[in-house]
Amino acid sequence: MFYELASPTFGCEEHDALNSVIQSGYFSMGEKVEEFEKLFALYHGKKYAVMVNSGSSANLIATAAFCYRKDKPLKQGDEVIVPAISWATTYHPLQQYGLKLKFVDVDPSTLNIDVKQLNAALSKDTRMIVGVSILGNPAPLDILQEFAIKHNLMFLEDNCESLDAELNGKKTGTFGDIGTFSFFFSHHISTMEGGMLITDDSELYQLALSLRNHGWTRGQPDNSSLYDKTDDAFLEAYRFILPGYNVRPTELAGIVGIEQLKKLPRFTEQRRKNLVVFNELFSSDPRFIIQTEHGKSSAFCFPMMIHPDAEICRSKLFSALKNADIGFRMITGGNFLRHDVIKHYQYSQVGDMRWADHAHDYGFFVGNHPFDLTEQLTKLKQVLAEL
Repeated sequence: MFYELASPTFGCEEHDALNSVIQSGYFSMGEKVEEFEKLFALYHGKKYAVMVNSGSSANLIATAAFCYRKDKPLKQGDEVIVPAISWATTYHPLQQYGLKLKFVDVDPSTLNIDVKQLNAALSKDTRMIVGVSILGNPAPLDILQEFAIKHNLMFLEDNCESLDAELNGKKTGTFGDIGTFSFFFSHHISTMEGGMLITDDSELYQLALSLRNHGWTRGQPDNSSLYDKTDDAFLEAYRFILPGYNVRPTELAGIVGIEQLKKLPRFTEQRRKNLVVFNELFSSDPRFIIQTEHGKSSAFCFPMMIHPDAEICRSKLFSALKNADIGFRMITGGNFLRHDVIKHYQYSQVGDMRWADHAHDYGFFVGNHPFDLTEQLTKLKQVLAEL
């Protein structure tokens, strides 16, 4: 395809690393995963990191950890404020733990949660807020963090689409009590499949370790606060303390993560250069609403919405892109309230979802990559100019 949505980023370094694990014959989670966790935590200035097999699993383990902490854990029926646009697995763990979702519309300029509606979303049942930075563009995380502290809310930061973005000199993913990340093929770095959560909270870290690994005690730090250790080594080797999962990553994913993390600053630099080109081409086109950068975007992709006043048929636009061999797709998951799965949720919403609906019905995105896209973006401009 002339202009793909995503592209591979592995080079000889990743191939050599994978081969070294294959030659070792040891594939289960081990020292390479632990090394990647330490490097990832250091990159973000956080104390702890826990790698899992996907960003979706990172959100699941994070939600579960909030539900099992000792002091005022989340419980069934508690309310969580969420943006109307995100990926499905931002929401699914919340539903699976019996939480009620309060949906808030997005700001059309950034596609992130409209913080002007936070006070209207707050109720006596609100216990947590979820901040999502959409497609590389930092959400107003400082405002969300301040709101959470003021109202004694837990703050889960889903940063699966925005690795290496920054706000006020801080990396996104570091504002929440827990930050989550995804290393899927199309994301800023890839470990084939993989995810991570980071935190400075030792209890949440210990809970995440156990929940990742069957809910057992193996791998807990010596000073774990989750349980009292006995002198029975036979029992301690297979002792279960939480209803956990098996969402462990492999050594293959861990060692690839080490190599990809080394390349991340260069990848992000090129993505940002491509963002400059995209903005130069489309910022003055009144027919489209493009994402306004908030902080420093890591430019996952280039989302666009047809302006309400523009007389453009999206189906004809899509046909033109197909004919030009340009890939495109929905903006993240669109308005989540519009999906069939919502019938399984307990939820409410603040007002209408005007802009989430508009993104759902009139939005799309084209890809960004860690190499120069001037030719592809110029072609995109030409195709859309001819509509």
